[in-house]
Amino acid sequence: MSLTSTPARFTLLALLSATTIYCFYKSRRLKKISLNPNPNKPKLFFISQTGTSKTLAHRLHNLLASNNLHFDLIDPQNYEPEDLFKEKLVIIIASTWEDGKPPQNAKFFANWLAESADDFRVGSLMLSECKFAVFGVGSRAYGETFNAVAKDFSRRLRDLGAKEVVGVGEGDVDGGELDGVFEEWSGRLAKVLKGESVENGEDCGNGVVVIDESDDDEDDGGVESDIVDLEDIAGKGPSRRSLVVAQSNGKLNGENGKLDGKKEMVTPVIRASLEKQGYKIIGSHSGVKICRWTKSQLRGRGGCYKHSFYGIESHRCMEATPSLACANKCVFCWRHHTNPVGKSWQWKMDDPLEIVNSAIDLHTKMIKQMKGVPGVTLERLNEGLSPRHCALSLVGEPIMYPEINTLVDELHRRQISTFLVTNAQFPDKIQMLKPVTQLYVSVDAATKESLKAIDRPLFGDFWERFIDSLKSLKEKQQRTVYRLTLVKGWNTEDLDAYFNLFSTGQPDFIEIKGVTYCGSSATSKLTMENVPWHSDVKAFSEALALKSKGEYEVACEHVHSCCVLLAKTEKFKVDGQWFTWIDYDKFHDLVASGKPFDSKDYMAATPSWAVYGAEEGGFDPDQSRYRKERHHKTNH
Repeated sequence: MSLTSTPARFTLLALLSATTIYCFYKSRRLKKISLNPNPNKPKLFFISQTGTSKTLAHRLHNLLASNNLHFDLIDPQNYEPEDLFKEKLVIIIASTWEDGKPPQNAKFFANWLAESADDFRVGSLMLSECKFAVFGVGSRAYGETFNAVAKDFSRRLRDLGAKEVVGVGEGDVDGGELDGVFEEWSGRLAKVLKGESVENGEDCGNGVVVIDESDDDEDDGGVESDIVDLEDIAGKGPSRRSLVVAQSNGKLNGENGKLDGKKEMVTPVIRASLEKQGYKIIGSHSGVKICRWTKSQLRGRGGCYKHSFYGIESHRCMEATPSLACANKCVFCWRHHTNPVGKSWQWKMDDPLEIVNSAIDLHTKMIKQMKGVPGVTLERLNEGLSPRHCALSLVGEPIMYPEINTLVDELHRRQISTFLVTNAQFPDKIQMLKPVTQLYVSVDAATKESLKAIDRPLFGDFWERFIDSLKSLKEKQQRTVYRLTLVKGWNTEDLDAYFNLFSTGQPDFIEIKGVTYCGSSATSKLTMENVPWHSDVKAFSEALALKSKGEYEVACEHVHSCCVLLAKTEKFKVDGQWFTWIDYDKFHDLVASGKPFDSKDYMAATPSWAVYGAEEGGFDPDQSRYRKERHHKTNH
């Protein structure tokens, strides 16, 4: 009989046992794995990217040990998954990462489990002697993919014959419920393992109780929404049971931050994390922080690129946001994803007037702290105490705030200009936005695939929202900007695709900036290799301008920020002179008039030192250049 005949093939398949599959998978491993420790001891796995799941696993490990239940704490990348068939009891603390998939340390483990469960040669009895429990670390903001990895592990283990002793626990890192839910789940698990009775439990023999909390018929697959980073912040909060009671009574609970079902955006842990980074938190969802360029120009050491490109006074600029939440988890986020996430406004809302008052008060207090710092003159300090500009780009998505128009009106009433940045996921909000001094849309990538990889958006229809946001920008009469952040190896090769987006939004300006490296982070794979040189940014900018065939030209640059500005030639170049700067007094007069106006009505001449190719490289000659002493080695 030929080995290629059908009977022969089935005979061969029948001979493939679990031991054969074990050898097959082992041969595929690309690195040496240490032998599994203490084969007779139950295992507690942590599947973690940023450390939250690992921390919870250590907490559970200590709890179980205090109950005389001793487990081996295991990183799955140091474990042979084929040895699961030897295990009698397994606990998994699992976070979810990009696209509903597990973090890097569990990819092989998860793939092995999925392929084994789907392989008819393995069968549903492989783990029949094993009992297990799974707790998930996730965020409800990601909709259907909430705790997808934990649910998938539970389903796969059941498919292989293992018995679930406690239903999947579902912790929500962004809802402030993680600690409370985990504590409740851990307590029930400990009782089950000790053989104690548990409410709603079913005795399945050997002192083990199965808690049926999940619907086995629920379809956990086929999800479309994108899960990006779900375990950045282990927010503290009460159990779900206490939350339900608080909500049903319609009372504000200072511990859980909910009022009539509305929770506060900033949980205690998020607040502590942001304050550690220098943020001043306003109310329950806003923030302000003093920019390093504000400090720099207070000391007479130069302003930021917006000073060079648009004439703002950096020492009089306030950086703020009315919404710390965002709908993206960008790989280059310099906040390391310590802000909340969300696809719609679902939080308690503060008054816009109170936000403006508090922002100015906190900002001026930070300015006062600069008194006595070398280079800070009394004149500049006094000017800094009266902000004239507000960069609504601190962190998060300011346009999500339902009262954004009222907040902008209040800033304009105080003669404070507004530079608002949106991440191109809320086109309807852009359409409803009143005139701001300059409106930015972040264009972090030019193709659907690269945008998903770089911005890691929450929305499943992120690309459609992105394009609609650009179209909404086109309808605005005031100054509009595409802001491109170049990340070497990620989005610097899509020149044609970027150019094709020009006609969609027809922005007045295109800012092209090299990504800023903000140190290593478990949430980002970027290194210094991904940071382009200024020469790279210039070459990219010149190539884009060339493709536009004169519609856009390279107008300005700020070498220190590795940033270049393209401007619409017919609008902002008059008789060979660039007019990229802003007449701020004129802008406020136009707003106060209530009459329609456009971007040409408040433009001002650009000084020669800020023009592209100038010897000063965008550095204001009225400032004193300060060069920090470097001690690193050079190759020349």
